[in-house]
Amino acid sequence: MLRRHSFRVAAAAAAAVALLAWPASAGTDSTGAPGIGDEYYPNDGNGGYDVSHYDIRLKYQPASDTLTGTTTIVASPTQELSRFNLDFALPVKSVRVNGAKATFSQTADAEVVVTPARTAAKGSLLTVVVEYEGIPSQTKVNGQTLWKKTSDGAVAINEPHIARWWFPSNDHPTDKATFDVSVAVPTGVEVISNGALKSRAVQPGGWTRWNWRSTKPQATYLAFLTIGQFEIHQSTGHKGQPFITAYSEGLGEIEGPAKASLERTPEVIEFLETVFGEWPFEAQGGVVPKEGLTFALENQTRPTYAPGFFRNGNNINVVVHELAHQWFGDSVSVAKWRNIWLNEGFATYAPWLWSEHAGEGTAQEWFDFTYARYAENDPFWQVVIGAPGSGNEFHGAVYDRGAMALHAIRKTVGDKVFFQTVKTWTENKKYGNATIEEFKALAEVLSGKKLDEVFNTWLFTKGKPKLTPEVSTQGTERSAKVKEPKNAKKAIENQQILHDLSARAGK
Repeated sequence: MLRRHSFRVAAAAAAAVALLAWPASAGTDSTGAPGIGDEYYPNDGNGGYDVSHYDIRLKYQPASDTLTGTTTIVASPTQELSRFNLDFALPVKSVRVNGAKATFSQTADAEVVVTPARTAAKGSLLTVVVEYEGIPSQTKVNGQTLWKKTSDGAVAINEPHIARWWFPSNDHPTDKATFDVSVAVPTGVEVISNGALKSRAVQPGGWTRWNWRSTKPQATYLAFLTIGQFEIHQSTGHKGQPFITAYSEGLGEIEGPAKASLERTPEVIEFLETVFGEWPFEAQGGVVPKEGLTFALENQTRPTYAPGFFRNGNNINVVVHELAHQWFGDSVSVAKWRNIWLNEGFATYAPWLWSEHAGEGTAQEWFDFTYARYAENDPFWQVVIGAPGSGNEFHGAVYDRGAMALHAIRKTVGDKVFFQTVKTWTENKKYGNATIEEFKALAEVLSGKKLDEVFNTWLFTKGKPKLTPEVSTQGTERSAKVKEPKNAKKAIENQQILHDLSARAGK
Protein backbone atom coordinates (compact mmCIF):
# COMPACT_ATOMS: atom_id res chain seq x y z
CA MET A 1 0.00 0.00 0.00
CA LEU A 2 2.77 2.46 0.91
CA ARG A 3 4.72 1.67 -2.23
CA ARG A 4 1.66 2.11 -4.41
CA HIS A 5 0.87 5.43 -2.73
CA SER A 6 4.46 6.60 -3.10
CA PHE A 7 4.35 5.88 -6.83
CA ARG A 8 1.02 7.63 -7.32
CA VAL A 9 2.13 10.65 -5.29
CA ALA A 10 5.33 10.93 -7.26
CA ALA A 11 3.42 10.69 -10.53
CA ALA A 12 0.90 13.32 -9.44
CA ALA A 13 3.66 15.62 -8.24
CA ALA A 14 5.57 15.20 -11.50
CA ALA A 15 2.45 16.08 -13.45
CA ALA A 16 1.91 19.17 -11.34
CA VAL A 17 5.51 20.25 -11.88
CA ALA A 18 5.18 19.73 -15.62
CA LEU A 19 2.08 21.89 -15.73
CA LEU A 20 3.73 24.62 -13.69
CA ALA A 21 7.20 24.53 -15.19
CA TRP A 22 8.47 27.90 -16.26
CA PRO A 23 11.44 28.91 -18.41
CA ALA A 24 14.19 30.84 -16.66
CA SER A 25 14.94 34.27 -18.07
CA ALA A 26 16.72 33.16 -21.18
CA GLY A 27 20.47 33.15 -21.34
CA THR A 28 22.07 32.93 -24.77
CA ASP A 29 24.43 30.16 -25.83
CA SER A 30 26.68 29.62 -22.83
CA THR A 31 25.49 32.66 -20.87
CA GLY A 32 23.68 32.01 -17.61
CA ALA A 33 20.25 33.61 -17.29
CA PRO A 34 20.03 36.76 -15.11
CA GLY A 35 17.01 35.41 -13.21
CA ILE A 36 15.52 32.11 -12.02
CA GLY A 37 12.16 32.88 -13.62
CA ASP A 38 9.94 33.84 -10.69
CA GLU A 39 7.38 36.29 -12.02
CA TYR A 40 7.04 38.02 -8.63
CA TYR A 41 10.77 38.85 -8.60
CA PRO A 42 12.16 38.38 -12.14
CA ASN A 43 15.74 39.38 -11.22
CA ASP A 44 16.00 37.03 -8.24
CA GLY A 45 18.36 34.13 -8.62
CA ASN A 46 20.40 33.29 -11.68
CA GLY A 47 20.53 30.55 -14.28
CA GLY A 48 23.40 28.35 -15.39
CA TYR A 49 24.71 27.00 -12.09
CA ASP A 50 23.69 25.31 -8.87
CA VAL A 51 25.32 26.32 -5.57
CA SER A 52 26.24 23.63 -3.02
CA HIS A 53 28.10 25.72 -0.42
CA TYR A 54 28.79 29.30 0.67
CA ASP A 55 31.88 30.16 2.70
CA ILE A 56 31.31 33.71 3.97
CA ARG A 57 34.29 35.31 5.72
CA LEU A 58 33.66 38.81 7.05
CA LYS A 59 35.15 41.57 9.18
CA TYR A 60 32.71 44.08 10.64
CA GLN A 61 33.29 47.36 12.40
CA PRO A 62 30.14 48.38 14.33
CA ALA A 63 31.22 51.99 14.80
CA SER A 64 31.32 52.73 11.06
CA ASP A 65 29.07 49.90 9.80
CA THR A 66 31.90 48.89 7.46
CA LEU A 67 31.69 45.31 6.19
CA THR A 68 34.70 43.73 4.49
CA GLY A 69 34.23 40.27 3.07
CA THR A 70 35.40 37.37 0.98
CA THR A 71 32.73 34.90 -0.06
CA THR A 72 33.67 31.65 -1.77
CA ILE A 73 30.85 29.99 -3.69
CA VAL A 74 31.12 26.29 -4.51
CA ALA A 75 28.83 25.40 -7.40
CA SER A 76 28.30 23.23 -10.45
CA PRO A 77 27.42 24.61 -13.91
CA THR A 78 24.13 23.25 -15.24
CA GLN A 79 25.25 24.22 -18.74
CA GLU A 80 28.44 25.31 -20.46
CA LEU A 81 29.04 28.65 -18.75
CA SER A 82 30.98 31.55 -20.25
CA ARG A 83 29.20 34.25 -18.26
CA PHE A 84 26.91 34.28 -15.25
CA ASN A 85 25.30 36.58 -12.69
CA LEU A 86 25.42 36.91 -8.92
CA ASP A 87 22.90 38.81 -6.79
CA PHE A 88 24.81 41.36 -4.70
CA ALA A 89 24.67 45.06 -3.83
CA LEU A 90 27.88 45.99 -1.97
CA PRO A 91 30.82 47.30 -4.03
CA VAL A 92 32.86 44.39 -5.42
CA LYS A 93 36.66 44.67 -5.42
CA SER A 94 37.58 41.48 -7.30
CA VAL A 95 36.22 38.17 -8.60
CA ARG A 96 38.09 34.96 -9.25
CA VAL A 97 36.60 31.94 -10.99
CA ASN A 98 38.35 28.60 -10.59
CA GLY A 99 41.44 30.44 -9.34
CA ALA A 100 41.76 32.87 -12.23
CA LYS A 101 40.85 36.56 -12.19
CA ALA A 102 37.54 37.26 -13.90
CA THR A 103 36.14 40.45 -15.34
CA PHE A 104 32.90 41.74 -13.89
CA SER A 105 30.41 44.59 -13.95
CA GLN A 106 27.86 45.64 -11.35
CA THR A 107 24.40 47.15 -11.83
CA ALA A 108 22.25 49.34 -9.58
CA ASP A 109 19.68 46.56 -9.18
CA ALA A 110 22.16 44.26 -7.41
CA GLU A 111 23.33 42.19 -10.38
CA VAL A 112 27.01 41.30 -10.67
CA VAL A 113 27.79 40.04 -14.18
CA VAL A 114 30.88 37.80 -14.18
CA THR A 115 32.90 36.73 -17.21
CA PRO A 116 35.46 34.05 -16.27
CA ALA A 117 38.81 33.73 -18.04
CA ARG A 118 37.78 30.28 -19.25
CA THR A 119 34.37 28.79 -20.00
CA ALA A 120 33.26 26.33 -17.31
CA ALA A 121 32.09 22.93 -18.52
CA LYS A 122 28.67 21.61 -17.58
CA GLY A 123 28.88 19.50 -14.42
CA SER A 124 32.39 20.66 -13.52
CA LEU A 125 33.52 22.10 -10.19
CA LEU A 126 32.94 25.86 -10.17
CA THR A 127 34.46 28.03 -7.44
CA VAL A 128 33.80 31.76 -7.33
CA VAL A 129 35.70 34.00 -4.89
CA VAL A 130 34.30 37.51 -4.44
CA GLU A 131 36.07 40.22 -2.43
CA TYR A 132 34.06 43.27 -1.37
CA GLU A 133 33.73 46.13 1.06
CA GLY A 134 30.99 48.61 1.80
CA ILE A 135 28.60 50.17 4.26
CA PRO A 136 25.43 48.02 4.03
CA SER A 137 23.11 50.51 5.76
CA GLN A 138 23.99 53.08 3.08
CA THR A 139 23.66 50.65 0.17
CA LYS A 140 20.29 50.82 -1.56
CA VAL A 141 18.54 48.52 -4.01
CA ASN A 142 15.35 49.87 -5.56
CA GLY A 143 15.52 52.78 -3.14
CA GLN A 144 15.83 50.83 0.09
CA THR A 145 18.27 49.08 2.36
CA LEU A 146 17.23 46.08 4.45
CA TRP A 147 20.41 45.92 6.54
CA LYS A 148 19.72 47.61 9.88
CA LYS A 149 22.53 49.36 11.72
CA THR A 150 21.89 49.36 15.48
CA SER A 151 23.45 51.22 18.37
CA ASP A 152 25.80 48.30 19.08
CA GLY A 153 26.02 46.45 15.76
CA ALA A 154 23.67 45.34 13.02
CA VAL A 155 20.72 43.12 12.12
CA ALA A 156 20.67 41.39 8.72
CA ILE A 157 17.23 39.76 8.64
CA ASN A 158 14.42 40.04 6.10
CA GLU A 159 12.21 38.22 3.58
CA PRO A 160 12.29 37.67 0.65
CA HIS A 161 15.56 39.64 0.36
CA ILE A 162 18.52 40.22 2.66
CA ALA A 163 21.48 38.22 1.28
CA ARG A 164 22.53 40.87 -1.24
CA TRP A 165 23.50 43.24 1.57
CA TRP A 166 26.12 40.91 3.04
CA PHE A 167 27.08 38.10 0.67
CA PRO A 168 26.89 37.43 -3.11
CA SER A 169 24.56 34.58 -3.98
CA ASN A 170 22.08 32.87 -6.25
CA ASP A 171 19.30 34.56 -4.33
CA HIS A 172 16.17 32.43 -4.69
CA PRO A 173 14.77 29.61 -2.50
CA THR A 174 15.15 27.09 -5.32
CA ASP A 175 18.94 27.10 -4.98
CA LYS A 176 19.70 25.96 -1.43
CA ALA A 177 23.17 25.31 -0.06
CA THR A 178 25.13 24.67 3.12
CA PHE A 179 26.85 27.61 4.83
CA ASP A 180 29.94 28.56 6.79
CA VAL A 181 29.69 32.07 8.24
CA SER A 182 32.82 33.48 9.86
CA VAL A 183 32.78 37.02 11.24
CA ALA A 184 35.51 39.01 12.98
CA VAL A 185 34.28 41.79 15.29
CA PRO A 186 35.87 43.88 18.03
CA THR A 187 36.43 41.72 21.11
CA GLY A 188 33.45 42.03 23.44
CA VAL A 189 30.93 42.11 20.57
CA GLU A 190 28.87 38.98 19.84
CA VAL A 191 27.91 37.43 16.49
CA ILE A 192 24.93 35.11 16.01
CA SER A 193 24.09 33.21 12.82
CA ASN A 194 22.51 29.91 11.76
CA GLY A 195 23.38 26.35 12.75
CA ALA A 196 26.05 25.50 15.32
CA LEU A 197 28.80 27.68 16.74
CA LYS A 198 31.93 25.76 15.74
CA SER A 199 34.51 28.03 17.35
CA ARG A 200 35.28 31.48 18.69
CA ALA A 201 38.87 32.68 18.53
CA VAL A 202 40.53 35.82 19.88
CA GLN A 203 42.77 37.41 17.26
CA PRO A 204 45.51 40.05 17.37
CA GLY A 205 44.54 43.71 17.36
CA GLY A 206 41.50 43.38 19.59
CA TRP A 207 39.35 41.23 17.32
CA THR A 208 37.42 38.00 17.91
CA ARG A 209 36.31 35.70 15.09
CA TRP A 210 33.04 33.75 15.37
CA ASN A 211 32.56 30.66 13.17
CA TRP A 212 29.07 29.29 12.50
CA ARG A 213 28.12 26.32 10.31
CA SER A 214 24.81 25.18 8.76
CA THR A 215 24.98 21.60 7.48
CA LYS A 216 21.50 21.25 5.96
CA PRO A 217 20.37 22.89 2.70
CA GLN A 218 19.33 26.47 3.37
CA ALA A 219 17.71 29.18 1.25
CA THR A 220 19.68 32.41 0.97
CA TYR A 221 17.06 34.63 2.64
CA LEU A 222 17.08 32.32 5.67
CA ALA A 223 20.79 32.94 6.25
CA PHE A 224 20.99 35.70 8.85
CA LEU A 225 23.45 37.73 10.87
CA THR A 226 23.02 39.62 14.13
CA ILE A 227 25.89 41.53 15.69
CA GLY A 228 25.94 43.42 19.00
CA GLN A 229 25.89 42.99 22.76
CA PHE A 230 24.16 39.69 23.49
CA GLU A 231 23.77 37.25 26.35
CA ILE A 232 24.27 33.88 24.68
CA HIS A 233 23.14 30.56 26.17
CA GLN A 234 24.32 27.19 24.87
CA SER A 235 22.78 23.95 26.07
CA THR A 236 21.28 20.70 24.81
CA GLY A 237 17.93 20.79 23.06
CA HIS A 238 15.47 18.24 21.75
CA LYS A 239 17.12 14.89 20.95
CA GLY A 240 20.50 16.15 22.17
CA GLN A 241 21.00 18.82 19.51
CA PRO A 242 22.81 22.12 20.15
CA PHE A 243 20.33 24.63 21.60
CA ILE A 244 21.50 28.23 21.32
CA THR A 245 19.52 31.30 22.37
CA ALA A 246 20.68 34.91 22.46
CA TYR A 247 19.14 37.94 24.15
CA SER A 248 20.27 41.46 23.51
CA GLU A 249 21.61 43.28 26.54
CA GLY A 250 19.26 46.09 27.54
CA LEU A 251 15.94 44.33 26.88
CA GLY A 252 14.70 45.63 30.21
CA GLU A 253 11.36 44.37 31.45
CA ILE A 254 10.79 42.12 28.42
CA GLU A 255 13.89 40.03 29.15
CA GLY A 256 11.99 37.72 31.50
CA PRO A 257 9.00 37.01 29.23
CA ALA A 258 11.29 36.65 26.22
CA LYS A 259 13.32 33.96 27.99
CA ALA A 260 10.17 32.32 29.33
CA SER A 261 9.03 31.97 25.70
CA LEU A 262 12.17 31.05 23.74
CA GLU A 263 13.54 28.63 26.31
CA ARG A 264 10.51 26.42 25.65
CA THR A 265 11.70 25.86 22.08
CA PRO A 266 12.70 22.19 22.63
CA GLU A 267 9.28 21.49 24.16
CA VAL A 268 7.52 23.06 21.18
CA ILE A 269 9.67 21.10 18.73
CA GLU A 270 8.81 17.89 20.58
CA PHE A 271 5.10 18.63 20.11
CA LEU A 272 5.37 19.77 16.48
CA GLU A 273 7.17 16.54 15.58
CA THR A 274 3.98 14.68 16.51
CA VAL A 275 1.97 16.55 13.86
CA PHE A 276 4.56 17.57 11.23
CA GLY A 277 7.11 14.77 11.35
CA GLU A 278 10.78 14.63 12.29
CA TRP A 279 12.59 17.91 13.06
CA PRO A 280 14.58 18.54 9.86
CA PHE A 281 17.66 20.38 11.14
CA GLU A 282 20.86 19.99 13.14
CA ALA A 283 20.42 22.73 15.74
CA GLN A 284 17.77 24.74 17.57
CA GLY A 285 17.41 28.13 19.21
CA GLY A 286 16.27 31.71 18.86
CA VAL A 287 17.32 35.35 19.13
CA VAL A 288 15.75 38.53 20.54
CA PRO A 289 17.59 41.74 19.52
CA LYS A 290 16.63 44.95 21.32
CA GLU A 291 16.37 47.02 18.13
CA GLY A 292 16.44 46.88 14.34
CA LEU A 293 13.55 44.43 14.00
CA THR A 294 9.77 44.91 14.04
CA PHE A 295 8.68 41.40 13.04
CA ALA A 296 9.68 37.78 13.61
CA LEU A 297 11.41 35.69 10.97
CA GLU A 298 12.06 31.97 10.69
CA ASN A 299 15.82 32.07 10.09
CA GLN A 300 16.82 28.42 9.71
CA THR A 301 17.52 26.84 13.13
CA ARG A 302 17.52 30.29 14.74
CA PRO A 303 14.20 32.20 14.51
CA THR A 304 14.55 35.84 15.48
CA TYR A 305 11.85 37.81 17.29
CA ALA A 306 11.21 41.52 17.68
CA PRO A 307 11.09 42.52 21.36
CA GLY A 308 7.56 43.85 20.88
CA PHE A 309 6.21 40.31 20.87
CA PHE A 310 6.92 40.03 24.59
CA ARG A 311 5.74 43.41 25.82
CA ASN A 312 2.60 41.83 27.33
CA GLY A 313 4.33 38.79 28.77
CA ASN A 314 5.12 35.23 27.72
CA ASN A 315 4.32 34.64 24.04
CA ILE A 316 4.54 30.97 23.19
CA ASN A 317 2.35 31.34 20.10
CA VAL A 318 4.90 33.34 18.14
CA VAL A 319 7.53 30.73 19.01
CA VAL A 320 5.22 27.99 17.71
CA HIS A 321 4.61 30.00 14.52
CA GLU A 322 8.30 30.48 13.71
CA LEU A 323 9.24 26.93 14.63
CA ALA A 324 6.48 25.58 12.36
CA HIS A 325 8.21 27.49 9.56
CA GLN A 326 11.24 25.27 10.02
CA TRP A 327 9.19 22.56 8.30
CA PHE A 328 7.08 24.88 6.11
CA GLY A 329 9.28 27.47 4.46
CA ASP A 330 12.72 26.32 5.56
CA SER A 331 12.89 22.57 4.92
CA VAL A 332 10.05 22.61 2.36
CA SER A 333 10.48 25.93 0.54
CA VAL A 334 8.40 27.63 -2.11
CA ALA A 335 9.14 26.80 -5.74
CA LYS A 336 7.93 30.32 -6.60
CA TRP A 337 6.92 33.10 -4.27
CA ARG A 338 3.26 32.82 -5.32
CA ASN A 339 3.15 29.60 -3.25
CA ILE A 340 3.70 31.53 -0.01
CA TRP A 341 0.48 30.06 1.47
CA LEU A 342 2.39 26.82 1.95
CA ASN A 343 4.61 28.71 4.39
CA GLU A 344 2.30 31.10 6.19
CA GLY A 345 -0.86 28.98 6.25
CA PHE A 346 0.85 26.15 8.13
CA ALA A 347 2.78 28.50 10.43
CA THR A 348 -0.49 30.22 11.41
CA TYR A 349 -2.34 26.93 11.83
CA ALA A 350 0.36 25.51 14.10
CA PRO A 351 -0.54 27.74 17.11
CA TRP A 352 -4.15 26.53 16.75
CA LEU A 353 -2.86 22.97 17.09
CA TRP A 354 -0.68 23.99 20.04
CA SER A 355 -3.67 25.71 21.66
CA GLU A 356 -5.62 22.48 21.36
CA HIS A 357 -2.67 20.56 22.83
CA ALA A 358 -2.39 23.05 25.72
CA GLY A 359 -6.14 23.09 26.45
CA GLU A 360 -6.55 26.75 25.51
CA GLY A 361 -9.04 26.36 22.69
CA THR A 362 -9.57 23.84 19.91
CA ALA A 363 -8.58 24.38 16.30
CA GLN A 364 -12.30 24.44 15.49
CA GLU A 365 -12.85 27.25 17.99
CA TRP A 366 -9.97 29.19 16.48
CA PHE A 367 -11.40 28.66 12.99
CA ASP A 368 -14.84 29.89 14.05
CA PHE A 369 -13.38 32.86 15.93
CA THR A 370 -11.12 33.90 13.04
CA TYR A 371 -13.86 33.46 10.44
CA ALA A 372 -16.22 35.63 12.48
CA ARG A 373 -13.65 38.41 12.93
CA TYR A 374 -13.89 39.51 9.30
CA ALA A 375 -17.19 40.84 7.98
CA GLU A 376 -18.40 39.68 4.60
CA ASN A 377 -17.55 43.03 2.96
CA ASP A 378 -14.07 43.24 4.53
CA PRO A 379 -11.31 43.71 1.89
CA PHE A 380 -9.55 40.86 3.69
CA TRP A 381 -11.65 38.41 1.66
CA GLN A 382 -10.59 39.93 -1.67
CA VAL A 383 -7.04 38.59 -1.49
CA VAL A 384 -6.51 35.40 -3.52
CA ILE A 385 -4.11 33.71 -1.14
CA GLY A 386 -3.12 30.98 -3.60
CA ALA A 387 -1.60 33.71 -5.80
CA PRO A 388 -1.58 36.97 -3.80
CA GLY A 389 0.61 38.94 -6.20
CA SER A 390 4.03 40.51 -5.86
CA GLY A 391 4.27 42.70 -2.77
CA ASN A 392 1.17 41.09 -1.27
CA GLU A 393 2.79 37.87 -0.05
CA PHE A 394 2.51 38.89 3.59
CA HIS A 395 -1.03 40.24 3.58
CA GLY A 396 -3.00 39.24 6.66
CA ALA A 397 -5.27 37.04 4.57
CA VAL A 398 -2.34 34.81 3.57
CA TYR A 399 -1.94 34.10 7.29
CA ASP A 400 -5.47 33.97 8.69
CA ARG A 401 -7.39 32.76 5.65
CA GLY A 402 -4.42 30.48 5.04
CA ALA A 403 -4.94 28.79 8.40
CA MET A 404 -8.69 28.60 7.82
CA ALA A 405 -8.03 26.95 4.46
CA LEU A 406 -5.98 24.23 6.11
CA HIS A 407 -8.69 23.63 8.67
CA ALA A 408 -11.28 23.36 5.90
CA ILE A 409 -9.07 20.83 4.11
CA ARG A 410 -8.59 18.92 7.37
CA LYS A 411 -12.35 18.75 7.97
CA THR A 412 -12.94 17.65 4.38
CA VAL A 413 -10.48 14.73 4.40
CA GLY A 414 -10.61 13.86 8.11
CA ASP A 415 -7.92 14.02 10.78
CA LYS A 416 -6.22 10.73 9.95
CA VAL A 417 -5.72 11.56 6.27
CA PHE A 418 -4.87 15.21 6.94
CA PHE A 419 -2.01 14.49 9.32
CA GLN A 420 -0.84 11.58 7.18
CA THR A 421 -0.72 14.02 4.27
CA VAL A 422 1.23 16.58 6.29
CA LYS A 423 3.86 14.10 7.47
CA THR A 424 4.20 12.54 4.01
CA TRP A 425 4.60 16.02 2.53
CA THR A 426 7.36 17.12 4.91
CA GLU A 427 9.23 13.85 4.41
CA ASN A 428 8.92 13.66 0.61
CA LYS A 429 9.75 17.35 0.13
CA LYS A 430 12.45 17.65 2.81
CA TYR A 431 15.13 20.18 1.80
CA GLY A 432 13.31 20.78 -1.48
CA ASN A 433 10.81 23.12 -3.07
CA ALA A 434 7.09 22.79 -3.62
CA THR A 435 3.90 24.16 -5.14
CA ILE A 436 0.32 24.36 -3.94
CA GLU A 437 -0.70 22.08 -6.79
CA GLU A 438 1.67 19.38 -5.58
CA PHE A 439 0.23 19.57 -2.07
CA LYS A 440 -3.28 19.27 -3.47
CA ALA A 441 -2.24 16.27 -5.59
CA LEU A 442 -0.83 14.51 -2.54
CA ALA A 443 -3.94 15.19 -0.45
CA GLU A 444 -6.12 13.81 -3.25
CA VAL A 445 -4.05 10.64 -3.54
CA LEU A 446 -4.09 9.93 0.19
CA SER A 447 -7.74 10.84 0.69
CA GLY A 448 -9.05 9.28 -2.50
CA LYS A 449 -11.12 12.45 -3.03
CA LYS A 450 -11.15 15.21 -5.59
CA LEU A 451 -10.45 18.38 -3.64
CA ASP A 452 -11.03 21.02 -6.32
CA GLU A 453 -13.92 22.61 -4.46
CA VAL A 454 -12.22 23.17 -1.10
CA PHE A 455 -8.94 24.36 -2.64
CA ASN A 456 -10.63 26.65 -5.15
CA THR A 457 -13.00 28.09 -2.55
CA TRP A 458 -10.42 28.87 0.09
CA LEU A 459 -7.31 29.60 -1.98
CA PHE A 460 -8.35 30.90 -5.37
CA THR A 461 -11.76 32.58 -5.01
CA LYS A 462 -12.39 36.10 -3.77
CA GLY A 463 -15.11 36.64 -1.17
CA LYS A 464 -16.01 35.17 2.18
CA PRO A 465 -16.62 31.44 1.73
CA LYS A 466 -20.00 30.08 2.78
CA LEU A 467 -19.57 27.55 5.55
CA THR A 468 -20.55 23.95 5.01
CA PRO A 469 -21.67 21.70 7.89
CA GLU A 470 -18.52 19.60 7.61
CA VAL A 471 -16.29 22.66 8.15
CA SER A 472 -18.24 24.48 10.88
CA THR A 473 -21.68 24.60 12.45
CA GLN A 474 -21.32 28.33 13.17
CA GLY A 475 -23.01 31.11 11.24
CA THR A 476 -21.24 33.45 8.84
CA GLU A 477 -21.01 36.45 11.18
CA ARG A 478 -19.82 37.09 14.72
CA SER A 479 -22.43 36.02 17.24
CA ALA A 480 -22.79 34.95 20.85
CA LYS A 481 -22.42 31.37 19.64
CA VAL A 482 -18.77 31.90 18.67
CA LYS A 483 -16.57 30.94 21.58
CA GLU A 484 -13.49 33.10 22.02
CA PRO A 485 -10.44 30.92 22.71
CA LYS A 486 -8.09 31.79 25.54
CA ASN A 487 -5.37 34.32 24.65
CA ALA A 488 -7.32 35.42 21.56
CA LYS A 489 -6.41 39.08 21.97
CA LYS A 490 -2.69 38.28 22.20
CA ALA A 491 -2.97 36.05 19.13
CA ILE A 492 -4.56 38.89 17.15
CA GLU A 493 -1.74 41.19 18.20
CA ASN A 494 0.78 38.57 17.09
CA GLN A 495 -0.74 38.39 13.66
CA GLN A 496 -0.71 42.13 13.24
CA ILE A 497 3.04 42.12 13.84
CA LEU A 498 3.78 38.91 11.95
CA HIS A 499 2.28 40.07 8.69
CA ASP A 500 3.37 43.70 8.92
CA LEU A 501 4.30 43.99 5.26
CA SER A 502 5.76 47.48 5.51
CA ALA A 503 8.10 46.32 8.28
CA ARG A 504 9.17 43.16 6.50
CA ALA A 505 9.72 45.01 3.23
CA GLY A 506 11.94 47.46 5.05
CA LYS A 507 9.86 50.49 4.01
